[in-house]
Amino acid sequence: MRKPLIFLSLIALAVIAAVLVADPDPDKLRSLRDGLVDWRDAHPLALPIGFFVTYVVVTALSLPFAVWLTLLGAALLGFWQGLVLISFASSFGALLAFLVARYLMRDWVRGRLGPRLAKIEKGAARDGEFYLFSLRLIPVVPFFVINLAFGLTRMKAWKFYGVSQLGMLPGTAVYVAAGAQLGELDSLSGIVSPGLLGAFAALAVFPWVARAALRIWTRRRAYRVYKRPAKFDRNLIVIGAGAAGLVASYVAAQAKAKVTLVQEGPMGGDCLNFGCVPSKALIASARAAGVARRSADLGVKAEVSVDWPVVMRRISEVIAQIAPNDSVERYQGLGVEVIEGHARLEDPWTVRVGERRLTARGIVLATGAAPVIPPIEGIETVEPLTSDTLWDALAAMAAPPGKMVILGGGPIGCEIAQALARLGAGVTLIEAAERLLIREDAEAAETIEAALRADGIEVMTGAKAIRFGRDAGKWLELEDGSKLQFDTLLVAVGRKARLEGFGLEDLGIPADRVIETNDYLETLMPNIYAAGDVAGPMQLTNAAGHQGWIAAANALASPFWRFKAHAAPIPHAVFTAPELARVGMTAAQAEAEGVAHEVTTYPLGDLDRALAEGAGEGFVRIVTAKGSDKILGVTICGAHAAEVLAEFVLAMRHGLGLGKILATPHVYPSWSEAAKNAAGRWRQAHVNPSTLKIAERFMSWRRG
Repeated sequence: MRKPLIFLSLIALAVIAAVLVADPDPDKLRSLRDGLVDWRDAHPLALPIGFFVTYVVVTALSLPFAVWLTLLGAALLGFWQGLVLISFASSFGALLAFLVARYLMRDWVRGRLGPRLAKIEKGAARDGEFYLFSLRLIPVVPFFVINLAFGLTRMKAWKFYGVSQLGMLPGTAVYVAAGAQLGELDSLSGIVSPGLLGAFAALAVFPWVARAALRIWTRRRAYRVYKRPAKFDRNLIVIGAGAAGLVASYVAAQAKAKVTLVQEGPMGGDCLNFGCVPSKALIASARAAGVARRSADLGVKAEVSVDWPVVMRRISEVIAQIAPNDSVERYQGLGVEVIEGHARLEDPWTVRVGERRLTARGIVLATGAAPVIPPIEGIETVEPLTSDTLWDALAAMAAPPGKMVILGGGPIGCEIAQALARLGAGVTLIEAAERLLIREDAEAAETIEAALRADGIEVMTGAKAIRFGRDAGKWLELEDGSKLQFDTLLVAVGRKARLEGFGLEDLGIPADRVIETNDYLETLMPNIYAAGDVAGPMQLTNAAGHQGWIAAANALASPFWRFKAHAAPIPHAVFTAPELARVGMTAAQAEAEGVAHEVTTYPLGDLDRALAEGAGEGFVRIVTAKGSDKILGVTICGAHAAEVLAEFVLAMRHGLGLGKILATPHVYPSWSEAAKNAAGRWRQAHVNPSTLKIAERFMSWRRG
């Protein structure tokens, strides 16, 4: 919708400029138009039929001329005849494209549309005809994409045609009105006539009006079987006190809203009590041991001994130091009502906690996620630990586990495996995929695997556990028939959103792996939002916090103002040694999605500060748009990777390219220079040889 508006605006400006500057003869323009009108009158059937057939063909072939044909047809045929012909022609053409995609070009369409197809298929499966109608009314994706993509869904052809005919009618009418006004011009000065200006204004306003109308219709459709309370006890109810829930409550309290936070588990959620905080405290001890063992390379010899009870006690102390920031007392001091108990939705505005019924205009679901125990035969008999139960089990041990198996080679598995190995545990890390950290850059994952092996960890990739058991001791059997003995098992194969028991199914809110939300984190019920692990797609504390404030802001400000949740790039890191940090796309993802891109790699072995510290292992890898310094993604593998990444995240968030990073002074020698030097590598690769030759000749001339 935006591109046609821009083109039309440019055309209008060009015509006005021509009138003011060149002052062309309007009689010639009137003569040209009158000639076309006379031909139309002399052939009353040829023009409509020829135009109809042409429009159908253009639409069926997904050619980018439909907007211009609409304006031209309306100018020649007038509003009513043009509206009828264009409305039916566009729908017939869309149906033909739909049928071609369904029966002749399924594989081509699937390969061509890529991720956009998956999103449309999901929306069609969820909302069917209503989803198609919303896309037709407000074209957030091009019409030709809709035509092709819906051909691969299960929607019946007659439904596709009927909904398309109805959904495209309002937008078609607006464009036809503009074209009809253009056709009535007697002179170029008429470009500023009230009728034509009104038609252009309608083109600009229509998307906003249509979007507002669709929102009203969506809300009424969602709430049709519920009675909305006349008034509410609260502005916002937040369910869950993890990162998303705490941030949402904080935002509401700062906005002076009346907010209630309902938490069934400990304040701070998984991050404070079972995840980020205890794991990073453990990693700090392990890193100290690792640095001490390698200190001889720097000319310092040290004997390393690990006091396991002190390590575990320190983890508890760190949690206790941070806990006041997430405590009931702090949030009550901010003005948040905190209720302990299990919350369940009774209707879109009512939450029951025990015997209490609470009502609010907005509700935020931030119920988090829980570790997954895979359904492997006998696994319960070996008392598997998860990230939730690991810490109490480790604290009860007098020393690190002697034979520990970690199932899962993702971030949690890699971090815990290396930390425990450095503290003296015997660790075997098993990953069913062909490599560790399967979602990350392949070379970075290989670097991490090599580091784990160097720390004494037995890494087994492409290994699938099929059976557990115990007799004299605990054992597991792999798919290749081999068996491993162990005394402690940690399962780190992923986390599953907490979806059951909150009343989602009673309200019909879709929730498969996560709660389905739109770009504004709204669920099927527009006043109920989901944030954090329960909403996905990333199970990260920083992502949860970001979504928490988006959900709270939207719940409090809607319908006057709304924020999109996916506008900001979300970075993440694996805190192994070396670290792995990433934001945006990897090169493999860009390739898979058909994004034209370039890759620039800067080895940290070329960074002066890294060499001074004996930490030159790793690299900075930047994915940029083809022929541009626009950053699509960055992967950093090496020491301080998470800190170095921050500059790239800031650049991506605010649309700054590598040129801006390169032009910014950095401290020397510092790790932050890795970002600038990587940007310099990109610049070197994009220097035009012809420009260099011209510069060389110019300098030669300057020397005399």
